[in-house]
Amino acid sequence: MFNRVLSILVAVAVLGILVTGCQGQKKTSAQPSRPIVITTLFPLYDFARTIAGDRMEVQLLLPPGVEPHHFEPKPDDLARIHRAALFVYIGPFMEPWADKIIQGVDRTKVRVVPAAAGITLLPAMAHSGKEQHHHDHDHNHQVEAYDPHVWLDFKADQAMVAKILEALIAADPAGAEQYRRRAADLTEQLSALDARYKAGLASCDSRVLLHGGHAAFGYLANRYNLNYQAAAGVTAELEATPRRLAELVQQVKQNKVKAIYSEELVSPRVARTIAGETGATVLKLHGAHNVAKEDLAQGVTFIKLMDENLKNLQVGLSCKN
Repeated sequence: MFNRVLSILVAVAVLGILVTGCQGQKKTSAQPSRPIVITTLFPLYDFARTIAGDRMEVQLLLPPGVEPHHFEPKPDDLARIHRAALFVYIGPFMEPWADKIIQGVDRTKVRVVPAAAGITLLPAMAHSGKEQHHHDHDHNHQVEAYDPHVWLDFKADQAMVAKILEALIAADPAGAEQYRRRAADLTEQLSALDARYKAGLASCDSRVLLHGGHAAFGYLANRYNLNYQAAAGVTAELEATPRRLAELVQQVKQNKVKAIYSEELVSPRVARTIAGETGATVLKLHGAHNVAKEDLAQGVTFIKLMDENLKNLQVGLSCKN
């Protein structure tokens, strides 16, 4: 009796596998797969999906809500990269783990795009205090020499859009006309964003931008002539020292700073501590490294995040426009 029941169960299981396999084959034939583009950070994802449209499937490697400086790719992530048509990243100064990965990919199948190649980088420690120059974190790695947050210079974004466009056309020449049209529109939007920032930050009572997080906004400050000071270095794992906190508290008082900024995906504890000592307001700036799951699902764009930043900057710096 037992053997008969077992035979029936095995037969049912086999039938289920065959049916599932047939359904899978039908789905595959009905929905041919598109080339996959893997991007590391949210701005690259947003630029690539805008230019690619529906001709390619653009994926964000970072899970939503994950802080990128702490990200370590898992085996599944590596497999996704090896299956992709394009792998787009900022550069080794932002994603040092990517260098090891791309050494193992078949360049005849996966086109590797270092989007920020050729862009002039700012020194890493320009805005975060002298003490951080020789600071080692838990793994005894030296602080990077350059600031990797190039996407917060909207002129640099236009150069990265051009790099992504070139790679998409090389991978899919048949879509060149569509890619060029969408890239031109995106470039125009980034240029208009730059113009809004220049006008919006031209006449402010204060030009002192104090940030209670890691030094992510140096490029933005450099482009719009702001005096930017951050609590820590260019990676989020570097913590502010007591001396650095005291320096920022003193700057708030001396410059009569009304607001100190915190950032997305990083605890606002430092900003709140400084605000508690000085009476300043805590406002948020979005570095756009990554976005929350809800924002990703709602289709938030890099430009929308940057427009929200501009509003908060105008409030905190008491700007006229």
